[in-house]
Amino acid sequence: MSKNSSNTMALVPNTSNKRETVCIFGTGDFGRALGHKMIQSGYPVVYGSRSTQISNLIPKDAEVLGHAEAAQKAAIIIIAIQRQYYNFLTKLADVLHGKVLVDISNNLKLNQYPESNAEYLAQLLPGSKVVKGFNTVSAWALQSGTLDASRQVFICGDDVEAKQLVMNIVRGLGLTPVDKGSLLAAQEIENYPLQLFPTWKFPIFLSLGLGLFFFFYCLALDVIYTYIYENNNFSFFIAITVPNQVFPAMALTLFGLVYLPGIFAAIIQLYRGTKYRRFPDWLDKWMLCRKQLGLIALAFAALHAVFTLVTPLRAFSSWRTSKQIISQVLNNQTEPLDHTNAWLNDSYLALGMLGFFVFVLLGISSLPSVSNSVNWREFRFIQSKLGYLALTLCTAHTLIYGGKWFLNPEAYKWYLPDIYMLALVVPCTVLVAKCVLILPCVDKPLTKIRQGWERNPRYSE
Repeated sequence: MSKNSSNTMALVPNTSNKRETVCIFGTGDFGRALGHKMIQSGYPVVYGSRSTQISNLIPKDAEVLGHAEAAQKAAIIIIAIQRQYYNFLTKLADVLHGKVLVDISNNLKLNQYPESNAEYLAQLLPGSKVVKGFNTVSAWALQSGTLDASRQVFICGDDVEAKQLVMNIVRGLGLTPVDKGSLLAAQEIENYPLQLFPTWKFPIFLSLGLGLFFFFYCLALDVIYTYIYENNNFSFFIAITVPNQVFPAMALTLFGLVYLPGIFAAIIQLYRGTKYRRFPDWLDKWMLCRKQLGLIALAFAALHAVFTLVTPLRAFSSWRTSKQIISQVLNNQTEPLDHTNAWLNDSYLALGMLGFFVFVLLGISSLPSVSNSVNWREFRFIQSKLGYLALTLCTAHTLIYGGKWFLNPEAYKWYLPDIYMLALVVPCTVLVAKCVLILPCVDKPLTKIRQGWERNPRYSE
């Protein structure tokens, strides 16, 4: 009778100010950190351990008992042990019957087992109510007060009331519970801490690939070609000149790649005549990582701005300027100011600064603290209208900078175009396609499709 009463207390709401006792199986780093946090939050904590000797590492206000005795004292039991040690819990099946078991374990690699650890625990103890939680929070975050870490705790389980009890504890610790549904979501929750910047992988690999291509391209044209055909050793260009050509090319190309999938999506919707069909997987993944591509592009643009500011400090720049001055003195002539070149120079600098300024606004607006404070129409205006404005300004900046070299044969070393010409391919393609899409004859049917109209509806009234 006493055993049954202790088991049924698991799902009784606590209406008093006193917190319910929580049992923790396991005295490892996370178990101790979680217990310490719970004690600070007013929860009585009892540890279930093989050794009942109290260690200096255990929170001083916690009680340490054997597994069976500790389980009888609490309605909620946190399983802070690894999956390979779960088998001993089957011996405690009677004691754990009806209890809420919170599985907090993680694996060493993604999808290490056919089923999640929480589902495996539920199979071992079918009479218990298993809830997955706390595995996305680190021991360091608990010890530091979660001020510098994520406060979200993903929770899932098949028993709604058991989940609610665990979520109440999460709130009591000053954390934010996120209900992910049934225990079927446990596999996803367990994989989450093992993912290394999942939404950044494609943008980073793409940036590395493009960066290496642009670097060796510039190295071949500006260093190797000059050394072979002009017998000039400009290997020091590798430090400043080559990177300052790669950075703007990367920024402009990646910036164009942010808006290119939107162009593809519009073309596909126009072709299909409906918005109710999924895009291809490659386009879906591309569209989901546009924010990351934009932030990486902004980083390269910032590097380009910094490298440009230090260019006058280089020894090569000082040498070239002094050489020009001495040449004019020796020839007893002064070169008059070329007003056309001055206008072009000031124009491309002004466009570059304006483009970078709007680009920075886009980056700021993508921050969660900013994007959460604007409505959808405002956010769309910033990311779409201002985004295309920034892309136009940056493209114009590059066009004016190197436009005079397009038809000059000397600009094509080894019959290859300069890197700024390559950098213009993607953004110019995007801007031309966008100009076509905003034509009334194209924009009107596209708007109708995005509002739900279908050219060939599958169901007629």
